Amino acid sequence: MECAPGFRPDQLAGFRIGVTSDRRSADLIDALARRGAQVVHAPTLRMTNALSDDPVIADTRAIIAARPDVLLATTAYGVRRWFEVADAAGLGEDLVDALADTAILVRGPKARGGVRAAGLNDVGMSAEETTESLIDEVLANYPAGLTVAVQLHGFLNPSQLDRLRDAHDRVLTVEPYRWVQPDDGDDRVDRLIEAACTGGLDCITFTSAPAVHALFGAAEARGRYDDLVDAMCGPVVAAAVGPVTAQPLVAAGIVPIQPERFRMGALIRLVCEHLESTRVLRLDTRHGPLALRGSVVDVDERRVSLAPVALMILRTLVQARGSVVGRDRLASGLPGTNDEHALEVALSRLRQTLGVPGLIATVVKRGYRIDV
Repeated sequence: MECAPGFRPDQLAGFRIGVTSDRRSADLIDALARRGAQVVHAPTLRMTNALSDDPVIADTRAIIAARPDVLLATTAYGVRRWFEVADAAGLGEDLVDALADTAILVRGPKARGGVRAAGLNDVGMSAEETTESLIDEVLANYPAGLTVAVQLHGFLNPSQLDRLRDAHDRVLTVEPYRWVQPDDGDDRVDRLIEAACTGGLDCITFTSAPAVHALFGAAEARGRYDDLVDAMCGPVVAAAVGPVTAQPLVAAGIVPIQPERFRMGALIRLVCEHLESTRVLRLDTRHGPLALRGSVVDVDERRVSLAPVALMILRTLVQARGSVVGRDRLASGLPGTNDEHALEVALSRLRQTLGVPGLIATVVKRGYRIDV
């Protein structure tokens, strides 16, 4: 079977990537895993439908009766879910009829697809593919005093709706789905935070701003917020699908990578390219080339997996590029201890794992270095 252009099954070999999304996470996880990544899935929020459709039906009846002048359609899933509920309640045709003359503005191409699948057409798309820019469009280009309906997408700052209410006579909303916290017994977020803070992850992907806020909230509740932010400002790459998702990361002082096209496929490609180009440590040694990529090292024409402690030691030595690294510095990075005897044991195991005699040289009374 031929591979897709640019696809290699070892592109992400050795890299450990956290996935925080819930909806469509299977597609993202599969794409990363097929490229060789070890994936840690920890949805920080779950998309869920209400236990009862009664509120959605009541909001739909109100929108049908109002025949709004403007509708803001924000997500494809939300539009589809809304019309499914309306159809099940016998209101589908009435809803389409009520919106036939409505100026429908969509947040992005996916929402446009949802609107067209319902048999309707939009009159425009937001400039930045955000709900906030949709509201800017209404306020700038439509006269005051209208009836405006908004399909909510699970997370919107209430102040944005207040902007509409200040300018228009009536603002109606419908919320076909919502975001909820993971179950109390689900410890995957705890494990992702711990992995990120202790060198167990190379990258964390985000596909929504609420997921970022939820991860920060979980870290703060566990006393690891500062550690998590420090990790994502350093060894852990934060990857956001677009500027809206990136905003809370940027506000925390983190500089995320984000694709030019705000799509999952573009995000996957960017993660591959970024990790390969910036997070593979290469060093020519007297024993041949060495490449440290995530949790594996290519050495002596072999690929060797490393345990966390061995990985920490080797990364520090490789980053020194042949300079001597002091014993105290290496020992200080050991989990739970800074004992130099424990360091000697860990170094002995690392040397055995690498299987290249002399690659890690001992400098008497000073420390250790890679033999370059």
